Amino acid sequence: MFKLTSLNLNGIRSATTKGLEAWLAKVSPDCICVQEVKAQAADVQGRFEELAGLQGHFHFAEKKGYSGVGIYTRQEPSDVIVGHGSPEFDSEGRYVELRFDTPSTKRSIISCYFPSGSSGEERQQAKFRFLEELYPHLAQLKAEREFILCGDVNIAHQEIDLKNWKGNRKNSGFLPEERAWMTKLLGEAGMVDVYRKLQPTTTDDAYTWWSNRGQAYAKNVGWRLDYHLATASLASGAKSAVIYKDERFSDHAPITVEYDWAF
Repeated sequence: MFKLTSLNLNGIRSATTKGLEAWLAKVSPDCICVQEVKAQAADVQGRFEELAGLQGHFHFAEKKGYSGVGIYTRQEPSDVIVGHGSPEFDSEGRYVELRFDTPSTKRSIISCYFPSGSSGEERQQAKFRFLEELYPHLAQLKAEREFILCGDVNIAHQEIDLKNWKGNRKNSGFLPEERAWMTKLLGEAGMVDVYRKLQPTTTDDAYTWWSNRGQAYAKNVGWRLDYHLATASLASGAKSAVIYKDERFSDHAPITVEYDWAF
């Protein structure tokens, strides 16, 4: 079994002060994709290159204290791809891909942090541009190799993916255009939402993010924003998905999927 976790850290320094490393040592994933590292190379050096015996590979944002993604892995990758070739977004530290290729198989794990549009129209338009760029990139990648993209997608796809869907139809994260993008990715592009493959109707237990306002966490007024998006072949090996909520390392909860295959 291959155990793969995804977690938006909302700052690696913050998350580790809240017990992240002890939890990772206990759960012992083979790989964890992290988003919103909120650190630069100098901050990571000598402290966060490894977590719980896993070696980290990163894409940092140029702006300090902003964005950034990483993948910690037990197995050495055959290649590391930093950025997805975007003149606009690669400076924001949103995409890192580890390749685990053999003579007979081509497999990748990607950690990706989609932009949020909640701060205003300017960033919402940037989010739309990101989606427009990422779709053909993923489609092309799928034509060449098997992969799993883990990340904070900042989109709740269906009404069952957030508590107050009626009140959020005009809000970033649940806009018709965003949801249509996800539908197209899962339909026309043939990607699989692994959690929904395993738990197609779960509602309240599916949430992975809660606002810090209005006791959202205590009342479980949440959103499902964190995904494993896999090619069909890799998704077929998914056996279980767990969203861990007993401890809080971030405003997001980690989602761990066990796959019945090994690198």
